[in-house]
Amino acid sequence: MTTESVVVFCTCPNVTAAQNLANAVVDQGLAACVNLLPGITSVYRWQGAVESTSECLLVIKTQMVAYPALEAALAAMHPCQVPEIIALPILCGLPSYLHWIAENVRPIETPTR
Repeated sequence: MTTESVVVFCTCPNVTAAQNLANAVVDQGLAACVNLLPGITSVYRWQGAVESTSECLLVIKTQMVAYPALEAALAAMHPCQVPEIIALPILCGLPSYLHWIAENVRPIETPTR
């Protein structure tokens, strides 16, 4: 069963920032649900050096139609200069759960001129 639902991953430097982002995107109807996974360690290259940082991962369930607005909201509110914001399609899942995601995402309509 192919769907228009996606999972978006976004790492945050701390739980407070993650909670603020999660509350905002669910409140704005850009996501149906956000899971916060604190205590992950990210190892990455930044400005030529290998870094290792404790972070909190957001696992965001939404619809592809809302992704552009979700990405813009996350980028605008995120405390990092280059935040991780990536989306993966949900190829299949419990139909009633996927329906629930669709019912709880209210994409922002682009005004027409």
